[in-house]
Amino acid sequence: MSGVGPVEPGEGTRAWDAPEPGAPLLAAPRRGRLARLYARRRRSVLVTAIAAVLLAGGGYLYATRPQEPPPAAAVYPSLVVDVGYLGEEPLPAGASRGAFSFAVKVTTHSGPPVTVLRVTQPYSGISLSSAPRLPVRTAAGSSHKIVITMHVTECANVPQNAGLPFLDVTLRNTRAMQVHSFILGERYAHDLSEALRTYCGSEAASGV
Repeated sequence: MSGVGPVEPGEGTRAWDAPEPGAPLLAAPRRGRLARLYARRRRSVLVTAIAAVLLAGGGYLYATRPQEPPPAAAVYPSLVVDVGYLGEEPLPAGASRGAFSFAVKVTTHSGPPVTVLRVTQPYSGISLSSAPRLPVRTAAGSSHKIVITMHVTECANVPQNAGLPFLDVTLRNTRAMQVHSFILGERYAHDLSEALRTYCGSEAASGV
């Protein structure tokens, strides 16, 4: 008989590819508990890693964001305040003999408001009071009038001829508190000397 047919296995050989009749088919291997646990943990680790990368990137962007320069610190109050002499004022009611009243103008040119806490003078024989009562607050670009009344308490300790009298003014703003001496000029020196000579006469000491 001629022709080509299927090759039959030889004697002593076995066809491994073909299952024997009645033999059970092999099932696909089942994933064990450890494999499932590893898969779940791998997903958790991946999510955590992504969150860490996003958080780090956000922190970097926040740290490197453009920032506005900090506001400049306020200047010292004595650098933005002027105290000028306005002239003599009528004595307040009930003023003692030997009192002398005059007005000054306190001007704040710039920066935060400045508060005048105290006004003093260098002569031990004179005390003073003010109206309005201190402290007085002055905003930038504005002025405040203060009337000061000096009371002679001891003629021996006041100058007969005040050359360059000054006032010590305690100032405060958000930067600092300072005591600054303001020389009020020739008009103030003349008016003060006249008042002291009128009250004390020859009893006033000279050159103090």
